[in-house]
Amino acid sequence: MRFKVLPSYQNDYNSAVFRYAMLWSLLPVRCSNCGKCCEKTEMELSSKDIERLVEAGYRLEEFAVVNDSATRLRNVDGRCYFYSLADKKCRIYGKRPLGCYLYPVVYLVNEGAVVDELCPMGQTISEQELRTKGKILNKLLKKIDNERKCK
Repeated sequence: MRFKVLPSYQNDYNSAVFRYAMLWSLLPVRCSNCGKCCEKTEMELSSKDIERLVEAGYRLEEFAVVNDSATRLRNVDGRCYFYSLADKKCRIYGKRPLGCYLYPVVYLVNEGAVVDELCPMGQTISEQELRTKGKILNKLLKKIDNERKCK
């Protein structure tokens, strides 16, 4: 079975890991639109995430906070720069960072990949989905870490 990769991700990760991420993204969305995932986000961005958002017309200094240790999504009034409080949704949903695709699976130091307890839909994540998204998340974090070392 083949799945069509969204055009905005066409040039991203040329790997089975990214194809798995896209497969999971095609499953029915289990979201209550509560916006908890976008509150006080500390989402790290890969170079491909940044490239995709810049190509969409956003300036890095608008949507990200850059420091020596990481490039992260910017918060405005306690929420992700791209979250629309009025619409209760992401303004860049089709181009959002890979880490956002993987949510509510997050990485906790000393625990690894877990389902974020703040997500009201977290109980809908199966063990299989947690394992698969956890593998993808680990690869993404290694990629981001390698990019950081190359700066």
